[in-house]
Amino acid sequence: MNAEVQVRALETALLARARELVREHLDKAESEKQRILHEVAQALRLAEEHEILKAKVDAERLMRRRVQAAEIRMQGEMDRLRWTLVQAVVSGVRDRLARLVEDAPAYERHLAAQLAASAERIDGHALVAELNARDRAHFAPRWEAFASSAVPAKHIALGAATHDGSGGAILRTPNNHVRIDDTFEGRLDRLADAVHAAVLERLFAAVPHMEALFHG
Repeated sequence: MNAEVQVRALETALLARARELVREHLDKAESEKQRILHEVAQALRLAEEHEILKAKVDAERLMRRRVQAAEIRMQGEMDRLRWTLVQAVVSGVRDRLARLVEDAPAYERHLAAQLAASAERIDGHALVAELNARDRAHFAPRWEAFASSAVPAKHIALGAATHDGSGGAILRTPNNHVRIDDTFEGRLDRLADAVHAAVLERLFAAVPHMEALFHG
């Protein structure tokens, strides 16, 4: 084989090797491109999921704030409504008590029934009744007859002290260890607590529970 043939054979071999190297590099480049594209797609997917999750968290946080604000507003309205209803009931009772005092026969019957009911709750035979200054002056001349008629089983003395209420009586033991305040003002205070509880019960019986109302 002469030199020219050898050179051509070498060139052919070199070209073939060069083509093979080019294909290898192209294959590697394609593989690297696919890997990079996959990683980019994966990164984009993760970023999208992160943004979606962040948006959900932000939306839930905003919703919770709005719900809490609505709960606070509703609670305030409920408090004002309860107060208004309680005051309306107590005001109506106060007006009726004022009219009762003006009706002497009805007021005497009420006071006698009140003394009898209070006396049953206190042990002991001897008791003391305290009236306001107006009632004491009115009943003092005939107190013994009035008290024995109202509570025949016990002796109720008319106390020297008076209370500042508009009506009713305070019944107590002589040593003042047991004391029942059945003045109009004392009864109104207790009534306000009872009315408040009743109004609260009625309001929440008519309206779904707050948690159920806002959160299902």
